[in-house]
Amino acid sequence: MQDSSFVQLFPEQASTFAWQVDALYGYLILVSLVFSVPIIFAMFYFSIKYREREKYAVPKEIHGSMVLETLWSVIPFFVSMSVFITGAIVYFNQYTPPDDAMEIYVVGKQWMWKFQHQTGQREINDLHVPVGRNVKLVMTTEDVIHSVYIPAFRTKADAVPGRYTYAWFNATKPGKYHLFCTEYCGLNHSGMIGTVYVMEPGDFDNWLSGNSGGETPVQVGKDLFENKLGCASCHAGGPQQRGAKLEGLFNTEVHLVGGGTAIADEDYIRNSILNPASQVVEGYQPIMPTFKGQVTEEQLNGLVAYIKSLSPNAAAAPAPAPAAKKPEEKAPAANKATK
Repeated sequence: MQDSSFVQLFPEQASTFAWQVDALYGYLILVSLVFSVPIIFAMFYFSIKYREREKYAVPKEIHGSMVLETLWSVIPFFVSMSVFITGAIVYFNQYTPPDDAMEIYVVGKQWMWKFQHQTGQREINDLHVPVGRNVKLVMTTEDVIHSVYIPAFRTKADAVPGRYTYAWFNATKPGKYHLFCTEYCGLNHSGMIGTVYVMEPGDFDNWLSGNSGGETPVQVGKDLFENKLGCASCHAGGPQQRGAKLEGLFNTEVHLVGGGTAIADEDYIRNSILNPASQVVEGYQPIMPTFKGQVTEEQLNGLVAYIKSLSPNAAAAPAPAPAAKKPEEKAPAANKATK
């Protein structure tokens, strides 16, 4: 975390793409100065040089210059294109998570951040991550729009109700860093803050082993799927299967009734649970009930994680959970749903 004894123009750089963001901002500031300072001086210079010296004077006729007009068209074009290209590169780097990133589920709630690691650990307003490893945040919210912002990592992304959004980073310096919500979300918005703890890999492994959160998201989802929600009665396979096949589903193209197609990503799976009639798979009847209001966001994360685990080639398997201890927060059980 940056030293609070003095004021810095920019927060500390603590991620792999932080320097790219700062370089882009520096370039934008430079371009602004190069254009604005000469224009301001020219305004003062010409206002004095060509000030009115006598009443009703006829100014000397000025003829156009093709060279001048070409320059003030071509130069701004190349400058603006350079801003667009560099901005697009930085944006692409910021919002394209690597395939090998460690996934952490994030749920925003008035007014707290809830995190869950793939090994089951739960945290509230604190997030522990290892240094030098790609970390992907899979985010949603229980109520209104929130926004995860970690200034030292130069990363910011909204958490939106009803869908998943993503952010990623690779922390380069061990330490403690601020986390803010930067989307006005209610009366206590200013208090919705947290801390990111970047640890050495060995220290992070020790933290994981000493702070087990019990069931992993996959285990929570499997329990809901097979027992509490009764999903297995339709999707478990066999001659009596009435629901779409889930094994090998994740990140594949799905053909829908009516001729449409969709990619079975996290949002597709989430929407299929909450609003199944909106995307019925070709060859199946629209008999699946909605589970909207019957499962929490954490339980949805578990169901999505479990269905992803049925496609080992499309989603990386999570690390095994350490010995179980009492979790910081346990997701409430879902109501029994009828098929």
